[in-house]
Amino acid sequence: MSSDRLAPGAGGGAPAPVSFGQALRYWFKLGCISFGGPAGQIALMHAELVERRRWISERRFLHALNYCMLLPGPEAQQLATYIGWLMHRTAGGVMAGGLFILPGAIAIMGLSWIYVLYGHVDLIAGLFFGLKAAVLAIVVQAVIRVGKRALKNRVLQAFAAAAFVALFFFSAPFPLVIVIAGGLGLLGGRAGLSAFASAGGHGGGGQPQVTQSLLGETTPDHARASWRQVGRAVALWAPLWLAPVVLLLATLGEANVFTRIAVFFAEMALVTFGGAYAVLAYVAQQAVQHYGWLSPREMLDGLGMAETTPGPLIMVLQFVGFLAAYRDSATLPPLLAGTLGGLLATWVTFAPCFLWIFAGAPFIESLRDNKALTGALSAITAAVVGVILNLGLWFAIHTLFAEVAPVHLLGLAFDAPVLKSLDPWAAALALAAALAVFGLRLGTPATLAGCAAAGALLRLSGLVVAAP
Repeated sequence: MSSDRLAPGAGGGAPAPVSFGQALRYWFKLGCISFGGPAGQIALMHAELVERRRWISERRFLHALNYCMLLPGPEAQQLATYIGWLMHRTAGGVMAGGLFILPGAIAIMGLSWIYVLYGHVDLIAGLFFGLKAAVLAIVVQAVIRVGKRALKNRVLQAFAAAAFVALFFFSAPFPLVIVIAGGLGLLGGRAGLSAFASAGGHGGGGQPQVTQSLLGETTPDHARASWRQVGRAVALWAPLWLAPVVLLLATLGEANVFTRIAVFFAEMALVTFGGAYAVLAYVAQQAVQHYGWLSPREMLDGLGMAETTPGPLIMVLQFVGFLAAYRDSATLPPLLAGTLGGLLATWVTFAPCFLWIFAGAPFIESLRDNKALTGALSAITAAVVGVILNLGLWFAIHTLFAEVAPVHLLGLAFDAPVLKSLDPWAAALALAAALAVFGLRLGTPATLAGCAAAGALLRLSGLVVAAP
């Protein structure tokens, strides 16, 4: 059966009508084209899984997204893990979450080798330049699509606007914004206010408008909550995550570079609420100033790699781990040490993401019909639209403008673009991508490929001379 067609009467309690092979092909494709940070990645998943393939309904997609936004770590990767787990049990979650990061991990590792051996390469820099501009159109599309479905009334629209203003203009802590939104929504749901009865696939009148999907709305047997299941998940994934840390501490001691990488990034995995943007400033400060693993310019170069390669933006931590071990290789060949350091940073960063999903998602599934929780998630969904808009604007400013000016006035704290530093070629490519997406309705792969090729030509011709 085609993965793009609906199976009549397919319910969540029956075996998933999408085969494991079909899912594997999709998750691999997503891992290869998941550019643009969390905003672009969530947009890609929504467009494919909800709108085109109809593997999962709008309501279930947003319900899963809301939970993932509350977790430490990369929310888009955890969303892929959640959906993969819903459809094909633990194996599906491991497949979806693993394939989401694998292409990016390979790309960052390859670029790290190129970086230390050759420095910047014009062709690669040009490809990155074009991809960054194209991603802007995808992010705008995500805000529009998710906003139309999630913001069904003025109250929820106000939540989205307030979240955006708090995050972008006042640098409000991401967890605080989500907690306040969820708390107000919880109170509204308990009070029976209709504005908060429209989470995910609900209509304005408070009655669910469940779009037919292959997964259906019934909770699959494997997704039913039990403490036994939680115990199994913790017993498996906690040791997988922490075993390298404990082993390195016991054998090499605290002063060894590999031990420091393991401990530092394992700690980061616990506090990265709000995704990579919320923690990268702290990571950069510690890696540059405290540990001396790399220079500020190198940190920016690593961020540029992560922004323009597939996978989560937090994959930049692999580059940091690579340089740290490369420069303190002891008896190992530097490239081997760097490779091991990068892989270690990646492992302790992403392994706990599977723990959060496999241990917590069954309880989140069991609460889908709880009115108070529905109200809370309605408000969080609205706030998430503001979060995506905030991330998208941040990405746009740093893509289109070479310089930003920090603004600190009357409680305001944000980076304003320096208008005279506008990159005309980046703006032109972004406009071309917008025309392709909204006017010509070209698919994401075609848009990304076209802009990447244009960026490479501009770089090789000398018209674009600045590093991306």
